[in-house]
Amino acid sequence: MRRLLALALLWPGLALGQPRDFSCVGAEALEDDVFAVPFERGSDRLREVARTGIDTAAALAKAEPERNICVLGHADRSLGAESSTQLAARRARAVAQALAQRGVERDRVRAEARVTAYSGRLQEPGARAVTIVVMPAPR
Repeated sequence: MRRLLALALLWPGLALGQPRDFSCVGAEALEDDVFAVPFERGSDRLREVARTGIDTAAALAKAEPERNICVLGHADRSLGAESSTQLAARRARAVAQALAQRGVERDRVRAEARVTAYSGRLQEPGARAVTIVVMPAPR
């Protein structure tokens, strides 16, 4: 069994969970193909209202498999820096898992915590608890 596992890890393409090489640097500045996933204040639980953004982003990602996805979890600083960062990370992870459940390959998704409020086209801090950005196709 160990030999089989070692062989699988050495065989190209068989190692599962190896992320694609891409970065989410600059994702906050993009305005196209950006989807909001709201959360209740202080919560990391997905609600029914989150379905629209997740479903739309998943459909786009599946239609254009060369594009990667950045899931940026947000939280305001009211809980303190460390707790806010942890909440933002849990939110991003929940959305990344929801995308995977909808058929988006996990290696295409980066889930990151962003504590400073980013609201894209909206100006209210905390208006979006998670932002899904379907990144432009690599050139």
